[in-house]
Amino acid sequence: MPEPRTNQPTGAEAMVQMLQAYDVQHMFGLCGDTTLPFYDALARMDHGITHFLTRDERHAAYMSDAYARVTGKPGVCEGPSGGGATYILPGVVEANDSSVPILAITTDVATTSRGRYPLTELDQTALFRPLTKWNTSLDNAARLPAAIRQAFRAMTTGRPGAVHLALPFDTQKGAVDAAEIWADPRHRTFPAERAAPDPQAIRDAADILAGATSAVAICGGGPVLAGAEAQLQALAELLDLPIATTVSGQGSLAETHPQALGVVGSNGGVPATRAVIDDADVILFIGCRAGSVTTERWRSPPKGKTIVHIDSDPMVIGANYPTDVAICADAKLALAALLADLQTRVPQLQNGRTRAAAAWQAKLAGFHPLATSQDRPIRPESVVAALMDTLADDAIIVADPGTPCPYFSAHYRWRKPGRQFITNRAHGALGYALAAAMGAHVGRPAAKTVAVMGDGSFGFCCGEFETLTRYNIPITAIVFSNATFGWIKAGQNAGFGQRFYNVDFNRTDHAAVARAFGVKSWTVTDPASLIPVLKEAITHPGPTLVDVISQPLHEAAAPVSEWVA
Repeated sequence: MPEPRTNQPTGAEAMVQMLQAYDVQHMFGLCGDTTLPFYDALARMDHGITHFLTRDERHAAYMSDAYARVTGKPGVCEGPSGGGATYILPGVVEANDSSVPILAITTDVATTSRGRYPLTELDQTALFRPLTKWNTSLDNAARLPAAIRQAFRAMTTGRPGAVHLALPFDTQKGAVDAAEIWADPRHRTFPAERAAPDPQAIRDAADILAGATSAVAICGGGPVLAGAEAQLQALAELLDLPIATTVSGQGSLAETHPQALGVVGSNGGVPATRAVIDDADVILFIGCRAGSVTTERWRSPPKGKTIVHIDSDPMVIGANYPTDVAICADAKLALAALLADLQTRVPQLQNGRTRAAAAWQAKLAGFHPLATSQDRPIRPESVVAALMDTLADDAIIVADPGTPCPYFSAHYRWRKPGRQFITNRAHGALGYALAAAMGAHVGRPAAKTVAVMGDGSFGFCCGEFETLTRYNIPITAIVFSNATFGWIKAGQNAGFGQRFYNVDFNRTDHAAVARAFGVKSWTVTDPASLIPVLKEAITHPGPTLVDVISQPLHEAAAPVSEWVA
């Protein structure tokens, strides 16, 4: 018999109403036994939320991650108990460590079943505690709205990050006071409640920058997350300051801007860009952790430089370099304050345009002959060049680790600032790009989105091609097909005496696999065919895939300093 109704919403209904109150319009997830009351509420209620059914929970989290990156709103993903909670973890930890706010909801066994060995029981809060900014189990239906408000507050304030809510089965059926269902509108977008910089720290930093002769800025993901592109460009132009980025920081400044130096570090940097960093007298880190990749294991910049560091997370500043001025603040507010101070002075110009131009010329001199090569298998540089010739300026590229990341980071020259490039730099799990591209398209449907992956990554995600066709999402997937886990094989080639152990696998006809799911597909073996095939794929109104028979990394000139050395 159906349960008697009251005028109080159930926990499942209250969850839907709270998501609606926070202006959640899209969510991604996968059904399970413990989720039945929540799905029933979604089915019955008028809420305006589009739910995308995925083929596994990991990709639901990746979709919500990229959705958040392109919209400035928290992404929402969900999954069931047990295996669902464990499968969703890779996407949650990637988003959290990339400072991207996503809400992961995993339903759970009833609180009354705990300790009685029910199917799928595990301690979800203990599982997610080290991997999220905040998490809790909604054991009391009456407290559900308050906990959701706390989740959105945690996600969007300070350093943004991922949160997790466990939603037990009995809580979904419990009663909630309708008066408690309300949202704080400040936390519908991020970053919320921005922290302003200390005025003295701004004056100290301005003193250093005004007197420097060869300063350089290195931007991590902070400026793009904060929407600080305009302030950064104004500061660069005022000081004639060269602007370098990490891979995550691409989009801080258009790479066609005269002050842009491009990516630095061991993944995408080249000797010419490294020289600009090593020769600088002042390093301005902006929203950058100065981690192992950016600094080539803390060798570039070398120790002894004057360091000014801006970051919203106080634990980042000074973690890897002695810091002369620490500015713990939102990147947009900090750069605006620096700009205002320096506009009252006559600062020493940094000759940034000349230094940046020389570095680009050196990089292009090495890139051009490879990009125009007619060699077979096809060089990855040829694919990058063909896409630059084919895609519009507002296109989004989502790249997996392995073959795509270093080539696109180093050589694809972004013609406008903002979030045009997405890659999972925190933990580098294979299989990210396809799902993340779907989330990016849902969040920004007017832009063409391209997912670029190796064939190792294809094996991690190919089930989601069914999701792609079910929703007719018009993204283009490009596979670098070289029948190996190329990053590992390149490492064995460079540092382990070419002892290639257990990295090669059989070649898959990726076009045929995608075609079986209903995706229009091509295989390209001739570099001369790249541009015409890519144009056709990109303009096709539905999902497409281009399988490129490509050169493996260990035989290529990849811009990865450890292999070059």
